[in-house]
Amino acid sequence: MTATVETHLFAAPAGGVPNNPDLPLLVYRGVLAEAERSAAAMRALAGARGWHGFWQGGVYPFHHFHADAHEALGVIAGRARVQFGGDGGAKVELAAGDVVLIPAGVGHCALGGSADFACVGFYPPGAEPDLERDEAPPEDAAARVGAVPLPATDPLFGEDGPLVRLWRARVSPA
Repeated sequence: MTATVETHLFAAPAGGVPNNPDLPLLVYRGVLAEAERSAAAMRALAGARGWHGFWQGGVYPFHHFHADAHEALGVIAGRARVQFGGDGGAKVELAAGDVVLIPAGVGHCALGGSADFACVGFYPPGAEPDLERDEAPPEDAAARVGAVPLPATDPLFGEDGPLVRLWRARVSPA
């Protein structure tokens, strides 16, 4: 398994979305083989690296973020257009086989997609995700985002995966 990694940095807040000044959103394009595009396969793959809290469905059609946790989305079927970074952020086309790693605080909202769109969401070890909407963010959202620890492992590639390398480089440049 290899990954073509697309990055998007949302350093500034957008409306009620705090975003994340340090960590870029990562999109792994076409990283999931056909056999890995199921909830069970994602649970086995990411679960072996300690990621948890698996759920299957779609992306909410309103701007929201998680101030207390990073989130991963593995697209297992169909296509969707998702806006990241809050109102005015990047509109990203996702397709079956893609995986998105969303830093704590980065807004996301489904703009539309195919009828068969489905993804599996999950979180790093120890994370207890909240759900915050952009129209009523908590006053301490930015501070909470800044306190979320970096994951020790990439959910697909382990300790030396792109998430670990790219996020550590942003937080602790050499």
